[in-house]
Amino acid sequence: MREIRYRTIADELRRRVSDGTHAAGRLLPSEADLGAEFDASRVTIRRALESLRDEGLVDARQGFGWFVSAAPLRQSLGRLATIEAQLAEGGIRPERRILEFAFERASRDVREVLGAEQVLRVRRLNLADGEPFAVVTVWCRSELGQHLSRADVERSPFYELLDVPLKGATQTIGADAAGSEDSRLLQVPVGSPVLRCTRVTTDTDGRAVLLSEHVFAAHRTEFVVDLPQAEPSIAPTGLRLVE
Repeated sequence: MREIRYRTIADELRRRVSDGTHAAGRLLPSEADLGAEFDASRVTIRRALESLRDEGLVDARQGFGWFVSAAPLRQSLGRLATIEAQLAEGGIRPERRILEFAFERASRDVREVLGAEQVLRVRRLNLADGEPFAVVTVWCRSELGQHLSRADVERSPFYELLDVPLKGATQTIGADAAGSEDSRLLQVPVGSPVLRCTRVTTDTDGRAVLLSEHVFAAHRTEFVVDLPQAEPSIAPTGLRLVE
């Protein structure tokens, strides 16, 4: 009887995945919530989920629980480009939703990087095929962004909007845990793993013109670095220990 029950539950969850009720990359309800919905034991729910994992429809990761399987959203770090452009190249529909747009006094950390007292701060939510995958905050010196509107930054990346020739960027990526606000926006549990990326973009004179912080849901994203030449060590290049 238990075997029939878990198959019935698996069939219903499979239907929800196939019809888009649970979209690719979306977290599923917890095992406890599914147990309450189907009036089934946790053992039965897990067996149903494991059968779907064997089919490649769902997966589980520590700190997240179960989610609908999807190819990871990848960003190559070998060139100065937005992840949206790289997603579009792969046939994925990128979208930006502006959460905050404000000219304000720079915080100490931002002031130290950009060397400016007044900045434009833009906070947005990035989505892929309608599903959130990153919360992004961008700062630029106010004189560089004074001609910009909320609609501008929702439509185009800063790289295309600033009238400044760019040289490149330095990007730092580390592991973190999702706080309450990021978890709400990314639709992941509080404390679940995220990738936190800080990027400083410079002009051709080497002056910082953009500072950005990106918080990515770790179960949906990965960064790829192309190494043009084999290194004498097996350790990743650029690795730095932090306290």
